[in-house]
Amino acid sequence: MTGDHARTPLSCLVTGATGYIGGRLVPELLAAGHRVRCLARTPEKLRDHPWAGEVETVRGDVTDAASLAPAMDGIDVAYYLVHALTTGSGFEETDRRAAVAFAEQARAAGVGRIVYLGGLTPEGVPDHELSPHLRSRAEVGRILLESGVPTTALRAAVIIGSGSASFEMLRYLTERLPVMVTPSWVSTRIQPIAVRDVLRYLVGSARMPRDVNRTFDIGGPDVLTYRDMMQRYAEVAQLPHRLILPVPMLSPGLSSHWVGLITPVPASIARPLAESLRYEVVCREHDIAGHVPDGAGQPFGFDTALRLALQRVREARVTTRWSSASVPGVPSDPLPTDPDWAGGSLYTDVRERAVDASPEALWRVVEGIGGEHGWYSFPLAWAVRGWLDRLVGGVGLRRGRRDTDRLRVGDSLDFWRVEEIEPGHLLRLRAEMRLPGPAWLEMYVEPDGEGRSRYRQRALFHPRGLFGHAYWWSVSPFHALVFGGMARNIARAAETRTSPGRAVPAVSP
Repeated sequence: MTGDHARTPLSCLVTGATGYIGGRLVPELLAAGHRVRCLARTPEKLRDHPWAGEVETVRGDVTDAASLAPAMDGIDVAYYLVHALTTGSGFEETDRRAAVAFAEQARAAGVGRIVYLGGLTPEGVPDHELSPHLRSRAEVGRILLESGVPTTALRAAVIIGSGSASFEMLRYLTERLPVMVTPSWVSTRIQPIAVRDVLRYLVGSARMPRDVNRTFDIGGPDVLTYRDMMQRYAEVAQLPHRLILPVPMLSPGLSSHWVGLITPVPASIARPLAESLRYEVVCREHDIAGHVPDGAGQPFGFDTALRLALQRVREARVTTRWSSASVPGVPSDPLPTDPDWAGGSLYTDVRERAVDASPEALWRVVEGIGGEHGWYSFPLAWAVRGWLDRLVGGVGLRRGRRDTDRLRVGDSLDFWRVEEIEPGHLLRLRAEMRLPGPAWLEMYVEPDGEGRSRYRQRALFHPRGLFGHAYWWSVSPFHALVFGGMARNIARAAETRTSPGRAVPAVSP
């Protein structure tokens, strides 16, 4: 590759830009001087990212060939960073169909290279014995490698970075349980890799020679058991030594529920992670360094990766999180403002209050809701609702927030997701807990013309079938306690913050 060609900016298509890796790759590609186009089913979710104004965003889906064709036009490098794991049962077929469509459209458009991030598979284990998650990732890699488009298929095991599902699982298990009865997979050898190294290899792969069409194993310098990883985390985080007792009878299914109870990672995501940890996943080569050279201290060691991740968590600088991805079974349409609602059943609970505080003070309370700040009403009711949701396989209340003070469209917020935000005026949340119908919570801030404000709160529920109607009427007696208390305490918090020298009062029912 000539020096001139190496400096020529490339046109890069990034799929999965709303996800954990994709959302971090985009600014890295921009920093390397490339042009970036993002493919997203819901482009609005990218609107509030710091780099949104520097990229082209197109609406499309990897399973829809018609939407892929225009997205591929003029593209030099296409990054395939999506998988259908969160779509529930049948995800392997969805992954297969999406990979075939992507490969065909990339070849038809004359794309110069496909770059794919998949999972590291164990040596000597037949595909039919792999977990569905690993088997599907391996199949997608093969489809892309056989596409006729030069393909770089990177294979990683556990990715360590602030906000990654693997890091969050490790972090919460170690911090919350000084004594653990654990599944047998804690004794399996793994080669983790820092997310910074993953991003470096992804960016560097864009300029590989055209004759390179192969997989590359990527990992850090350390090979550890999961038990070692927990003990090393405890040491880096300055926690006492952990007592870990493996129990062979804990199956991946049972251990995923165990992980779901202890950590914010729900069982639906913990299960494929736990299933993958049954196998020894260690790199068999490091040929990637021949194309993307490692600098001094690269790739990062496990302890360094932990320190970097913990520093970002403590400084509240987590740019993307595992929960950026959508949740299986959660409806995406229609919006409560769509005209299709006319004539349909839509239950609402509306609360309004005059607030003796400026709109700016009130908005700070609204935008800071959830996570550590809570929901300003009857904490026990919210906690119980979160536990019930996790018991039926939902996300529960413990996903928290990406940022303690600022929200953007697409952020997860406990068991809600930010669907719309108009700074200073509107916050609309879509429910991601398990419900017999889609639900939203809207919070409005409006000035009253005299320097004070008005707070309006609207909960909406569109019931599905008889059970949906029964659900609404069964919980409606508690709305005055939960939604009424919420409106009252949000107003009180804004008024208190406006008054100098006074502390924010404790939340009351």
